[in-house]
Amino acid sequence: MTGTPIGPVSQEQWEAHRADSLAVGLPTELTKGKSLPDVLLRYQAEAVATVEANDVTVIPKSRRIGLTWGLAACGVLFGGRRKSAGGMDVLYLGYNLDMAREFIDAAAMWARAFAPAAAAAEEFLFVDGEPDRHIQAFRIRFASGFEIVALSSRPRSLRGRQGLLIADEAAFHDLLEELLKAAMAFLIWGGKVVVVSTHDGADNPFNELVEEIRAKKKPFALLQITFDEAVADGLYRRICLVTGKPWSAGAEAKWVAKIRAQYGDDAGEELDVIPKAGGGAWLSRALIVARMREGIPVLRWTAPDGFVHWADHLRHGWVDQWLADEVEPVLQGLTGAERQAVGVDFGRVIDLTVIWLSSVLANLALRTDLVIELRDCPHTEQAQIALHLMRRLPRFSGAAFDAGGNGSFLAERCQQVMGASMVEALKFSEGWYRDEMPPLKAAFEDDKVVLPMDDEILTDLRSVRLVRGVPRVPEGRTQGSTGKRHGDAALALALCRYASERGMVPIGGWPSGVKRAGFQAERAAGGEPGGINRDNAWGSVGGGMARGTGFGSGW
Repeated sequence: MTGTPIGPVSQEQWEAHRADSLAVGLPTELTKGKSLPDVLLRYQAEAVATVEANDVTVIPKSRRIGLTWGLAACGVLFGGRRKSAGGMDVLYLGYNLDMAREFIDAAAMWARAFAPAAAAAEEFLFVDGEPDRHIQAFRIRFASGFEIVALSSRPRSLRGRQGLLIADEAAFHDLLEELLKAAMAFLIWGGKVVVVSTHDGADNPFNELVEEIRAKKKPFALLQITFDEAVADGLYRRICLVTGKPWSAGAEAKWVAKIRAQYGDDAGEELDVIPKAGGGAWLSRALIVARMREGIPVLRWTAPDGFVHWADHLRHGWVDQWLADEVEPVLQGLTGAERQAVGVDFGRVIDLTVIWLSSVLANLALRTDLVIELRDCPHTEQAQIALHLMRRLPRFSGAAFDAGGNGSFLAERCQQVMGASMVEALKFSEGWYRDEMPPLKAAFEDDKVVLPMDDEILTDLRSVRLVRGVPRVPEGRTQGSTGKRHGDAALALALCRYASERGMVPIGGWPSGVKRAGFQAERAAGGEPGGINRDNAWGSVGGGMARGTGFGSGW
């Protein structure tokens, strides 16, 4: 069955036209002389550009935003080029025949718009590796010698193909893992793979692939497109253009509300790219306990009654003595063979402040050296403890502090003393949880983290749940041995892991804004630059940060 013929042009005309079109991100034939917007919306153009730039592109997306239409343009660009310009066959896999037909229709439209030399869109029977097994398929042939083939199912003969593979609505394919395994062979000879889908549950292989990319286990490009992002990029305006309806901000708002109401409880998964998940814990008890070891100290300190109203010298002296008795023996046991990272989750009245100290081993695993939990501790004494800890580390490489709310004081003070290049102040956000929690889970799964054997820490780690598809500590608190908890240790560990991978400053460096000559001169005059305590001043010794000998308050 033959479709609409596509008129031929020379390869030179095609290449020149493609260069002009790509320069502005759209085919010029569709806009020349017309008052029309760019043919490709921003997210569609970004998808095409991402495929161009990467071997493997994975795109979790909202339902019905026209991305398949945009990828059809991408397929024509690859199929219409000569081999020397990166041209290749394009194989499209949908999970039913209608998807295959829809894609080939869109590709034919793009081929006519780009005006490459293509014979026709045709329907044929694809032999699936066995003489008696045939699959209905569609094809567009190009003068370049390449073709686009759209199939309604995944044939075993995929292993014998080469080029650009587009697996559409991948979450709904049977045996997606086997498809991806076969598709990776495309990369050996310069092919490309695009895996695009709306979500179909958190336990679906497609979402597992997305999480592996976020955990940096897979070196693939990841592009997420939500319904709201598509609308912001002009989706409803384009719908109005196509249907002949007038656009207005009010009409758009009503349309968005109507679509969300129609999806109801499924809107999170279908529109917001949030896979549905059960209510189970993000980390299993067995996995957490497997990473725990006896002998790693967890120091818990609760302020005495009325402590906040004691005189400054009494509070500081009390904490200095506690540091000397409890913390200093642990720090003296660190040899400097590994660098250290620190994560701090802030709490003051209800929640704990947890300071998590880990050494980064040669294989990049995190070995916990010390966990400090402070309950009802005044802000100044929290800074005193955190600063003492960081300045006494033999190879301190950086820290990440929770700077949300009142935590901004602690983070800011530690930045002033240690330098902003060594202490990062951050506020938790959905984006941070989405990007940084998966690598923590990967560390558990890959045996790259060592924890204290401690029931309270186990409870905190078990409290992490998927909330709207993102791992985080939900509202509500658990009861610990010394009071209520809110996943504080889990967040401190996540911050510590985050800090361990930041590119702070070279070991042996000086705090931001402190020059060595100025430091020495000011010390000679009896001053302390940058708030550095005389007894605990830094020096460049043995490639690391030298430890002082005193226990001053650090102020």
